Amino acid sequence: MRALLVVNPAATTTSARRRDVLIHALASEMKLEAVTTEYRGHARDLGRQAAESDDIDLVVALGGDGTVNEVVNGLLHAGPDPDRLPGLAVVPGGSTNVFARALGLPNDPVEATGALLDALRDGTERVVGLGLTSGPAGSEDEAAPARWFTFNAGLGFDAGVVGRVEQQRERGKKSTHALYVRQVVRQFLGEPNRRHGTITLEQPGEDPIEDLVVAIASNTSPWTYLGNRPMYTSPKASFDTGIDVLGLSRLSTAAVARYGTQLLTSSPERGPHGRHAVSLHDLDQFTLHSKAPLPLQMDGDHLGLRTSVTFTGVRRALRVIV
Repeated sequence: MRALLVVNPAATTTSARRRDVLIHALASEMKLEAVTTEYRGHARDLGRQAAESDDIDLVVALGGDGTVNEVVNGLLHAGPDPDRLPGLAVVPGGSTNVFARALGLPNDPVEATGALLDALRDGTERVVGLGLTSGPAGSEDEAAPARWFTFNAGLGFDAGVVGRVEQQRERGKKSTHALYVRQVVRQFLGEPNRRHGTITLEQPGEDPIEDLVVAIASNTSPWTYLGNRPMYTSPKASFDTGIDVLGLSRLSTAAVARYGTQLLTSSPERGPHGRHAVSLHDLDQFTLHSKAPLPLQMDGDHLGLRTSVTFTGVRRALRVIV
């Protein structure tokens, strides 16, 4: 087997020495080419090169969810084809690693590498569904490039939090769970539409859902982790179904306290719920429109402001080694 290893040198939980150990372990079982990313988007470019190659069987992403997202977008730049395209394997190296953990991989990079080598020896893999976003025809965002996401995307409040965290990281702050909690508080205090949302959710054949403050699309469950605690916005979300959505139409102080508590105590059986919460399961396609530009995030990556986004659930999009 010939494999391409895409290494993010800025991965928060792996040192250079530890990465060398992981690379040697992987190289002992396959013909491995390791490439260290040098710029934002480099992992996407490497994934695209692997997809266009005739002799790469596997792409291994060593990094966090952002690295995985870039590799996936590179692999699928011409569309999904699990039978032809290289498979994907993940060695988690970020602070949260939602995609890897949702696949059932250990969060420790060394243990995850061991699990990957076992899966390769046993020939075990699965084909997972993914989410795809695009700019709706005729909207201000029609020209926005299509982009895949592996576990979640959000328009509004949660994307604003992601944007604030990225700003802090650019200033040299480490990506920690405490940093995220602080930015949640700051985003809440600065949120201008927390009582009267600007988002409308439209799906074919259904009445629109209006006045949402935030809409969170999930391709799997849990939504994210706070340390080792999983948090579920859409407990039924799965790699084997379409997209699930949690929408909230109010973020007053009382509502934030209620939904925040529900999120912290959420489980595979129940997520946030209540009068101002909307939960939708297994959607093939829907569009979010906002009266004002709002931040958009995918897999924890802030993508700027949008007024309209179409989401499509694509089943059997990518072959993953697990």
